[in-house]
Amino acid sequence: MGTAPGGGPSSLAEKTIRLRLDLSYDGTAFSGWAIQPNLRTVAGELTAALHTLLRSPIDLVVAGRTDAGVHARGQVAHADVDAAALLALAPRTPAGVAKISGAESAARGPALQYFEPLRGLVRRLAGLLPLDIRVRTVVIAPRGFDARFAALRRHYRYRVTAEPSGVEPLRRFDTLGWPRALDAARMQEAADGLVGLHDFAAFCKPRVGATTVREVQRLVVNALDEEPVLAIDVSADAFCHSMVRSLVGALLAVGEGRLPITDPAVKLAARQRTSAIHVAPARGLTLMGVDYPLASELAARAQMTRAFRTLDS
Repeated sequence: MGTAPGGGPSSLAEKTIRLRLDLSYDGTAFSGWAIQPNLRTVAGELTAALHTLLRSPIDLVVAGRTDAGVHARGQVAHADVDAAALLALAPRTPAGVAKISGAESAARGPALQYFEPLRGLVRRLAGLLPLDIRVRTVVIAPRGFDARFAALRRHYRYRVTAEPSGVEPLRRFDTLGWPRALDAARMQEAADGLVGLHDFAAFCKPRVGATTVREVQRLVVNALDEEPVLAIDVSADAFCHSMVRSLVGALLAVGEGRLPITDPAVKLAARQRTSAIHVAPARGLTLMGVDYPLASELAARAQMTRAFRTLDS
């Protein structure tokens, strides 16, 4: 039993199956997610590895297209792959025969049929991919699953420390060192004025045909207990280009006392991008996770989102 490109179990006549990939990466040495000519990107590395294993071109769709230098702990992507090529990745016995034959596994159901091939795919990806990308799990996507359009919300964390000694060496790639003291209470008060459904044009780099209306559902500034770091956690239905780092840049200016607490909300209301909006460096930002609705609601969510957005991430 295979799955149609929309995901979910279908009939044996189907030739493709939609996979959900959950992955993480250190974005330091990447020029972002999206494939770009002559540049090292996350999608470029992952697509090449999947192409090698599945012996056919692969198109990846991702939940959030991260910028150059941005990391991910909970990135999600999907790909439609050839079912026969996937089944061929099942571990083999020393005699060279698949542990479970195609007919036997099909009779037992799709979950068992693809269990060994999916496990084999994860193991082979671990051997092919560079050490700054890990695919943690690969599963058959439910019907209607779309990594980008079916997502309910994305969660990001920005890490920054104002410690005079600087960033801890083991966290130097995902934490920004700030040269001046930061007042977390001031930053939180300013953040409260940015929560809700708004036009975030002032905090987005414009893209032709793309809406800048977003719903920021959570924006919290916390001092971490285990280390001298401020964590700026932001969750929204989606983010436009550079939106998270622009929000962080505005909060940092408030936190060091350079701008009044009301300044970010004033800029938000103006709905106009200006040179006064500073984008925080990429290295402090990590995509922490992506939420999806119940399987029965995936298709409806994807259809609704497609109707509202065109080029957004």
